[in-house]
Formats: sequence, C-alpha cells, structure tokens
Amino acid sequence: MIEVRNVSKAFGANQVLRDVSFEVQRGEVVCLIGPSGSGKSTVLRCINGLETHDGGTISVDGTAVLPANLRSIRGKLAMVFQRFNLFPHRTVLENVVEGPVHAQGRPPAEAAAEARALLAKVGVADKADAMPAQLSGGQQQRVGIARALAMRPQAILFDEPTSALDPERVGDVLRIMRDLAAEGMTMVIVTHEMGFAREVADRVLFMDGGEIVESGPARDLLTQPRHPRTREFLDRVLRPL
Repeated sequence: MIEVRNVSKAFGANQVLRDVSFEVQRGEVVCLIGPSGSGKSTVLRCINGLETHDGGTISVDGTAVLPANLRSIRGKLAMVFQRFNLFPHRTVLENVVEGPVHAQGRPPAEAAAEARALLAKVGVADKADAMPAQLSGGQQQRVGIARALAMRPQAILFDEPTSALDPERVGDVLRIMRDLAAEGMTMVIVTHEMGFAREVADRVLFMDGGEIVESGPARDLLTQPRHPRTREFLDRVLRPL
C-alpha cells in the first residue's frame, strides 16, 4: 500500500531523514516511535506530499508521490494531525463535509448524512452544530478522525494524535483507533503511547537521528529490542524514574 525507498530530506544544513526505507501492507498498522526530532513526523509529511523529499522514492498504492500526483495521492490517504487543524470558523459538521464536497465533488446532502454517521461513530454526534472552540481537545481530535474517514481513504496517517490531549481524554481517541485497526484500516501512526503500539501495531519502527534503527513485530521490538539505542530509549520511556 505504501512504499518508502531510500528517502532523504534536509531543511537547510539539517539532515532530517537519512536513507529511510520501509513498506506498509494493505490492512497493516505500523507505529513509528523514537525521540523528538528523530524524523518521524517528517516521514508522514513526505508520504502525504506536505513536504517534498530530496532523494529516494515514495509510492502509495502504486502512484509515485510527486507534485503532479498529489491530488491522486490525497484521494487515497487521509491525515490526522497533532493539533487537530479544524477550521475554527466552521461548525463540526461543516469541517467534516468540506473535503468530500469540495475536494471530491460529492453531493452535499450525501456528504452531510455520511458525516453525521461518522460523528456518531466517534462519539460526538451531539456536537455537529458546535464550533471547534466549544469542544475539548479530545472531542476536537475525534472530529479530526471523522473528517479523515469522510474522505473514504485507503490509509490514514496519524501524527502523534494524543500528544496534545488531557491524559483523561487520551483513551477516548485510542479506543477509536483500536476499532479502526480491527476493521482493517491501513494506518501509519507516530506515537509515544507504547502500550497502545504493543497492543494494536503489527510492526514498530524505531527512529533516531533521521534513520530507522530497528524494526520488527510490535511485541518483539517493544519487549526484547535488539539494538542498544532502542533499549536505551524504551528504558527511559517505560521506566522514567
């Protein structure tokens, strides 16, 4: 479904990605973990075409991620952001309907009916007429997931979807993501939630310094990492005191 081959990316003199390669099969859940600044979010942004990669190749369902193909790529991928990125001047329902109507040309009545069903799916059906500022962070993120699903994507990219949330609300969002995994949605997730990664991911990639240091089945990598840098990171994350 997603193929990343020898991808590099620099911002000026700062080399953010170094020869990154991995694949994501259809229906697979892959979690990217690692310290801040390791390149995890940049990988997602390059897959979605929000950033251009300097070297290597990326393809989504056989289509190369190039400027000329971005409309096609974004018809196959949706992205859920760390900071929600909802339109503040539009209602919850309008936020969810925007993409299907204006980007995909679907009839407004059809898109609105599907949007209401998706808002119910993520537990915020009663917020359809509210403005984003009237919602909690957890509610806004659930709207963000509904908005992504409204595009009928083949895969969803999640960029630290719980890191901006109150700890009490993290579980609400993770439950929805668990349900999507159970339904067979292809997902690439940047996360610091190690318990969630161990439970839901098929594979985990550990990144550091712009490189994939280690990859493997989630339970193996998170409980018996082979690389010393992975062990050091997990020791600090799982046993911080």
